Amino acid sequence: MNFAENLLFPACNPDEDSFAVIAATENSREHVTWRQLRERVRRCTASMRGMGVKEGDRVAGYVANHTNALVAMLAATSIGALWTAVSPDTGVHAVLDRIQQIEPVLLFADNAVMYNGKIHDVHGKLGGVTKDIPQLQALVVFETIKNHTFDLSDIVVPSGKASMYSTFLDNASANAKLSFAQLPADHPIYILYSSGTTGKPKCIVHGAIGTLIQHKKEHDIQCSLRPADRLFYFTTCTWMMWHWLVSGLATGATLILYDGSPFRYHDSPNASDLSMPRLIDELQTTHFGTSAKYLSVLEQRRALPKDHNISLSSLKAIYSTGSPLAPSTFHYVYRAFGPNLNLASITGGTDIISLFGAPSQLSPVFAGEIQAPGLGMAIEAWDFTGKNITATGEPGDLVCVKPFPSQPVMFWGQDGAEKYRSSYFATFGPRVWHHGDFVRFNPSTGGLIMLGRSDGVLKPSGVRFGSAEIYNVLLAHFPAVEDALCIGRRRESDADETVVLFVKMEEEGTFTQELVGRIQAMVRRELSARHVPGVVEECPAIPVTGNGKKVEVAVKQILCGMDVKTGASVANAECLEWYRAWNERHP
Repeated sequence: MNFAENLLFPACNPDEDSFAVIAATENSREHVTWRQLRERVRRCTASMRGMGVKEGDRVAGYVANHTNALVAMLAATSIGALWTAVSPDTGVHAVLDRIQQIEPVLLFADNAVMYNGKIHDVHGKLGGVTKDIPQLQALVVFETIKNHTFDLSDIVVPSGKASMYSTFLDNASANAKLSFAQLPADHPIYILYSSGTTGKPKCIVHGAIGTLIQHKKEHDIQCSLRPADRLFYFTTCTWMMWHWLVSGLATGATLILYDGSPFRYHDSPNASDLSMPRLIDELQTTHFGTSAKYLSVLEQRRALPKDHNISLSSLKAIYSTGSPLAPSTFHYVYRAFGPNLNLASITGGTDIISLFGAPSQLSPVFAGEIQAPGLGMAIEAWDFTGKNITATGEPGDLVCVKPFPSQPVMFWGQDGAEKYRSSYFATFGPRVWHHGDFVRFNPSTGGLIMLGRSDGVLKPSGVRFGSAEIYNVLLAHFPAVEDALCIGRRRESDADETVVLFVKMEEEGTFTQELVGRIQAMVRRELSARHVPGVVEECPAIPVTGNGKKVEVAVKQILCGMDVKTGASVANAECLEWYRAWNERHP
């Protein structure tokens, strides 16, 4: 089978002159038919083959969410190459931590990106990325922002050269057919990345059949997505929801790809809370996906589309993920967007490229709950002893007790097998997938209530990243900081998670508000605005295990108001009292 073939030629056989893709930005619209999409993939594939890309090679994108990114992915997977992508708002350090590991031969990038009415040049960052990828044979730059000058002359490509996309396409033979390599069903197609909690992000490899069958199940059955429907998800190409979104082609649905601010409508000079509702109406979106944070912002601002002659008559479903959707936001959405929607809070993750908790066309919607487990996903809640407490309604670790199609086919790298085992099967043994979320099941409704992460992953506004990324910046740029602890704090009363950074200063170092500002500015520059700690505080000690590993989970539980039972593994458990006192002083 071939993954790209299943997306480009779905079984429902859509009219080739109907729209496969509608790409929207803050100031443009692009409509692409199935015929045009197939032709664009043909040309890109031919150019890739012309430069020597072959089965098993890695092709990377430093790209925004647009049609060319989709075309590049489909072209790569049609050959049997593996696709990976990182959003262009990501800093050089964070990009290299990811794609250096997988040694791509080809990198696609944007000449610039637009967000919130401003053009953001990526030339400097792109030059910093390419020079440190020794195996890179080609950099291909999309003219994403029209008439924005991009100088290729000073971009170093260690094993090749840089070119604009139009020049790259000149390599394509006009006679080359659109063909698809027929590969084993579990042939790798995507590389996604873990958050990087304990070092460099792990490279999670997903296969063709698992990704395809899982997404088709979720789209066709649980979401009731049909060929005439239009599917939107507000996402970057880094997030697994992009991969989930583009699989909508396999049902024959039209994809709506959006890049820009969710608060900017077409060529409007001013920000507006009604930008996305207006886009829904304009493009006749049927299934609209977003983050819980976005919906909560609209709730806080009392945005009511129906009061502004926005009909939303096409809308069938709203999907929310990234973080738990508050009960009050459920009520708001039905009041603001209409009473006949399937409002589905969903949960899954990069690790499974799909959903553990999913929409249901047969189950009621209960405020604050995910409707149902994904079909075929044998998920349960277990306590720390390994006892199944699903039926009790008590909170526990989310586990899956039977294999499922979209488990990663491997982790990339020499020690990938051990990283795979330790990531999912170290807690409860080799037959039980441990997902890293706290959850409880409502015995009376069958719904899931997500209670947050059970590990050290940070997830502010639903954006998932690891503490190690913050530690790496401190180590590189702040020698006066001896050590640090980065924690996500979210209590039951909090609308979102706050990133809290505790720093222990060297003996000669002095903690000042000027230092706080420099740390926040450097994290923003090296990583992204989403990584910036909301709170930076000095602490006297960092709790560690006997072998020196930081004990993040215990401090996270303290800050989130949980009753922490400190284990013998904490070598300096007395310092946890300082964190308890800090938590009491900062309610």
